[in-house]
Amino acid sequence: MTDESAAGEPAVSAGGVSGRLVLAATPMGDVGDASRRLREALATADIVAAEDTRRTRALAKALEVEITGRVVSFYDHVETARIPTLLADIEGGRTVLLVTDAGMPSVSDPGYRMVAACVARDLPVTCLPGPSAVTTALALSALPVERFCFDGFPPRKSGARREWLRSLAAEPRACVFFEAPHRLADCLADAVQVLGPDRRAAVCRELTKTYEEIVRGTLAELAAWAQEGVRGEITVVLAGAAPESADPADLVGEVETLTASGMRLKDACGEVAAMAGVSRRELYDAVLTARSSDERIIEP
Repeated sequence: MTDESAAGEPAVSAGGVSGRLVLAATPMGDVGDASRRLREALATADIVAAEDTRRTRALAKALEVEITGRVVSFYDHVETARIPTLLADIEGGRTVLLVTDAGMPSVSDPGYRMVAACVARDLPVTCLPGPSAVTTALALSALPVERFCFDGFPPRKSGARREWLRSLAAEPRACVFFEAPHRLADCLADAVQVLGPDRRAAVCRELTKTYEEIVRGTLAELAAWAQEGVRGEITVVLAGAAPESADPADLVGEVETLTASGMRLKDACGEVAAMAGVSRRELYDAVLTARSSDERIIEP
């Protein structure tokens, strides 16, 4: 396939190269989540670079798709060695489809080195979006996740893991991370010690699969639950740190800046109070007190 990409568009870069790299998300468990574009890409790509060739062939079979291109392995230990050949294939006009066992390539899976190598050579790269354990867990967590960060896998050793947890102690964003099932209990126990027993979290197990399970609660509750042993693929969502209560008197300047731009005092107090997590009434009183003090200072 050299005239059109797996995405259904001409695959020609500024340099005239007709090949391209296509990253494609694969189902996390339920094959029904596979997109039509993934099916087409598996059937038409010149080369399929797969984290596990057996699993990719099994996926294609389940989707009733025949892979007509060459299938090569592309897992962590061979990724660097495979890149030069795949770059040459793309430069020769071929489409390389990169898939991992589940979810999106490059997200705690092989892929980013290949993408970086293509970008360095000005070779086209595109993506077929699809299932993601990160966003699925966020949606199911029942935690505030308007802002979040993703931290991959925690360190394996307790000392390094606790240091990593300390970096999240004041993090206001929700944090998503993966963990091996046999390390989950120790990780949650460390989290209780470092972050406190009352921080809320959700453990998402076997997302989209037959035995999907979402366990929500405090870190102490989750640590106790995990002691019994957990199986399957694990994604954890940790609630962001609660903001420290600010002194309303320290926020008066922010309110006055908003009122100077034309905002009503009550509206300005409401906006600043909501952002800082303080009482609007207390902030309003602090502004009036500050204004009263300023008037006394300038009286002759």
